[in-house]
Amino acid sequence: MSGPLREAAIDAAAIEANTRTLRRLTRARELIAVVKANGYGHGAVAAARAALAGGASRLGVADLAEAHALRDAGITAPLIAWLHGPGADFRRAVGAGIALGVSSVSQLREVAAAGEASRAAVHLKLETGLGRNGAAPSEWDRLFSEAAHAERQGRIRVEGLFSHLSGTSPDEDRAQLTAFEDGLRRAAQHGVRPDIAHLAATAAAIDLPETRLDAVRIGVGIYGLSPFEDRTSADLGLVPAMTLRGRVAAVRRVPAGHGASYGYRYRAPRETTFALVPLGYADGIPRQASNAAPVAIRGQRFRVAGTIAMDQFVVDVGDVAVEVGDEAVLFGDPASGAPSADEWAAAAGTINYEIVTRIGGRVTRTEAS
Repeated sequence: MSGPLREAAIDAAAIEANTRTLRRLTRARELIAVVKANGYGHGAVAAARAALAGGASRLGVADLAEAHALRDAGITAPLIAWLHGPGADFRRAVGAGIALGVSSVSQLREVAAAGEASRAAVHLKLETGLGRNGAAPSEWDRLFSEAAHAERQGRIRVEGLFSHLSGTSPDEDRAQLTAFEDGLRRAAQHGVRPDIAHLAATAAAIDLPETRLDAVRIGVGIYGLSPFEDRTSADLGLVPAMTLRGRVAAVRRVPAGHGASYGYRYRAPRETTFALVPLGYADGIPRQASNAAPVAIRGQRFRVAGTIAMDQFVVDVGDVAVEVGDEAVLFGDPASGAPSADEWAAAAGTINYEIVTRIGGRVTRTEAS
């Protein structure tokens, strides 16, 4: 059988459909599709185009390099980048029509200076309890005052006001909503009236309607993955967009007791066949899933046998007639019979977000047929 040795097949139609489903479910005025981290490993440009086709009104990324890559690919949709290090080139970003998340008064001043020639669109970020970036409540009045002044001078336009929920519990998220609403009131007192207020990511957008406000930021959901431990993608009407697979590179018949991979954490309990799959932790396959994660070959499910190595892992396929070149599916859409990213996450003690996002550059991205 032919095909890439390592392949992540991306179903753009699924991303489009998932976006449409979530737009309909949340009924928010705007849906911001989050395509940071190379579109959660799916390819940022393809994911952005599919999400826009599905009804996303804006795109969100973490940093300016990600934003410029989308602009360089010809994507002209409204776009916000919200995580900036010292010395960020805000002037270039403003020229490219990239809206800037602003998390402090000092950052606001830098952006306002960059907007002297061409007015900068900003989204002011408020810290409401997550403990990450965003202006602290003690800084809000000064932030709003200076933002209003810079807006009157024509250097910025306050396009948005936003924060980020912890997802700890509904009560904790509602407490953050209350804090954010206080921020909105204080902003208005200073004459700052953003076009949109946004707070909810995928989980809150689905489960806490009161947090949807003017816009929701949807990341993991558009890729067809569930943010919940107690509900699957199918439960939410979503379709996983990535199928990760490799071609069996070697097949070996071994006697009972034969070890598999480093440390012999697995020994054949009987005479059996070992199949070698050419994906490893260099490709983002979590070593923590050794001896545990599922793999489908020839329509049957097996388990990783032994330690996942840098470039490869072993599967004990018993007496199934597996051949070199056969397709080994690590995860995909369970409706097709494939294991899920959630199963890999459980095997590795992590979350499905990490499983798809960490897939490395050695894996060929293709369009799902």
